[in-house]
Amino acid sequence: KVINKNNNNNNIKMKFVKAALLALAVTVNSVGAFAPSSTFGVVRATPSVSLLELDAKKSIEDLSEEELKGKKVLIRCDVNVPLDGKTITDDTRIRSSIPTIEYLKGKGAIISVCSHLGRPKDGPEDKFSLGPCAERMGELLGQEVTLAPDCIGEEVAKIVGDAKEGDVIMLENTRFYKEETKNEPEFVEKLAAPFDLFVNDAFGTAHRAHASTEGVTKFLQPSVSGFLLAKELEYLDGAITGGETPMAAIVGGSKVSSKITVLNALLDKCDKVIIGGGMVFTFLKAKGLSVGTSLVEEDFIDTAKEVLAKAEELGKEIILPSDIIVADKFSPDAETQIVAADAIPDGWMGLDNGPDSTEEQKAALADCKTVIMNGPMGVFEFEKFNKGTFGIVNILADLTKEKGAITIIGGGDSVAATEQSGRAGDMSHISTGGGASLELLEGKVLPGVAALNDK
Repeated sequence: KVINKNNNNNNIKMKFVKAALLALAVTVNSVGAFAPSSTFGVVRATPSVSLLELDAKKSIEDLSEEELKGKKVLIRCDVNVPLDGKTITDDTRIRSSIPTIEYLKGKGAIISVCSHLGRPKDGPEDKFSLGPCAERMGELLGQEVTLAPDCIGEEVAKIVGDAKEGDVIMLENTRFYKEETKNEPEFVEKLAAPFDLFVNDAFGTAHRAHASTEGVTKFLQPSVSGFLLAKELEYLDGAITGGETPMAAIVGGSKVSSKITVLNALLDKCDKVIIGGGMVFTFLKAKGLSVGTSLVEEDFIDTAKEVLAKAEELGKEIILPSDIIVADKFSPDAETQIVAADAIPDGWMGLDNGPDSTEEQKAALADCKTVIMNGPMGVFEFEKFNKGTFGIVNILADLTKEKGAITIIGGGDSVAATEQSGRAGDMSHISTGGGASLELLEGKVLPGVAALNDK
């Protein structure tokens, strides 16, 4: 028997009224990002649009007992977990979906989970089956989670129809159908057919107008958020739009081209912006410095100059590393040396911050009450170049633990580095989001959120 636990998330309300929802959780592929290249497929960043407001949206807590008891609920979760064959290597996303499912179970609902996994090309592929996810979810819930053989059709309808209150079913991968990502109306209607209402608890896919995130809301009412979606938006919005100051952002990553909108938005909101990762060298070159064979986007040197000028105009502080760990090649066993940022030798490439930079970052962040980190400071996957990233992770963890600062970790590599460092538990919040956060920052409404019922 599974007892419904009173999760703290249950008390989280979605407050979107007059909120410019900002976040910073852009996935950065750091190893590839730092590899030097003479050519880039660079597309000019589009101008930032004005931030939009979202009206308050309903969550499952706004539904009455009568609206849930005995009802067939379709819940969109994000169980797109990393797999090694059939073995889940990180079950964070599955664990994050449990509070909402437990709540629905406790209210006597019949729950059917839908999600995608990977990127199937032409129909069903066994390696992308949700079987391992259903098994793991069952272990976490302490009950069997039935894996349906499909996500639409008569067999699915029968499984759902025969289920009892508190039962949990997992539909097979929605992306086994190309109609899922195309939000094709006939497919949407088939997906929604067996159910009475819809819950979206997948922040990571809320920026996609897919059948299982946006389309089903046209057929299922009410359509409301789950606790995870509410928590992500509430936490990120609360930190950025109403967070305590001084406020700082740490932006790591490879390319100015992919972060220009983020940088401009953060300069408006934050008192300090620390820049790290491969994009550092475009900024150093913009300041007229030699960067050896480090990664540089020549087409964005002028853009970097504009960012530096904007910061000066606004009286904001941009912090670039003062010393760099350079390597003679892009390799875990490369020869290395620590040099000043203005003395990178020819034939060497920067792959991490130096120790002086980490100390300067610690000093700069010492008085900050709110800090968001996105992206690593170096190629942390290589042991020789992980000190800058782990160093700043430790700084943030200590800020929260010792001074009560709000620290938010966003982005795939930022999260991975924080987990590897062993300090994840000391952070205020670790975001599950990716592209969804970037689109919020760019002022775009998330279709998966906009489609939900207003309060």
